[in-house]
Amino acid sequence: MSETREPEAFAQLRAYVSAGGTRAETTVTEIPSPSRMAPFSIALAADVSGVAHGVDSDLGTGRFIALYDPAEPEGWHGPFRIVSFAQAPLEPEIGVDEFVADVTWSWLVDALEAHGARYGHASGTATKIISRGYGELAAQGDGAQLELRASWTPQVVDVDGDELVAHVEAWEEIVAMLAGLPPSSDGVTLLGPRRLAK
Repeated sequence: MSETREPEAFAQLRAYVSAGGTRAETTVTEIPSPSRMAPFSIALAADVSGVAHGVDSDLGTGRFIALYDPAEPEGWHGPFRIVSFAQAPLEPEIGVDEFVADVTWSWLVDALEAHGARYGHASGTATKIISRGYGELAAQGDGAQLELRASWTPQVVDVDGDELVAHVEAWEEIVAMLAGLPPSSDGVTLLGPRRLAK
């Protein structure tokens, strides 16, 4: 029976965090990871700073969890599974767009492809939330939020290699784009003007 140990791929993700990620507009940190989902896991958080870029952008945030179980649980289709989350506020005019959820999912697919992150068995939801304040919150007016929850199986050839880094890069891209920032790589298309001029 082979030794069960944390894959070196997780050390590669920690090195990515230590190097500051790939986008100056986001701050990526390691956070406590869930202990019951898999024998080994690593969790990252990304937050859009709102100060390191020249675009008038609302803040965005996200979470990325890489799970590793050499027993390959049913439904994973491999020893790794990635679970991700990203959200950002929207202008209400964008929130009511019937295609905004479809475009958000396409951003994920495009970002994974643009970063060379091979994957399979993707699933998820893109949710737009429209809100209106009443009573003492009436002054807040209308608001909207876009949220992406997704999971997929990275096609990893070497569990000790650096292939997971491309998946984190794609996720970091999505967090930034939901906050209204342009894509950093070719092959990812921005959804028109995401914010109204202030």
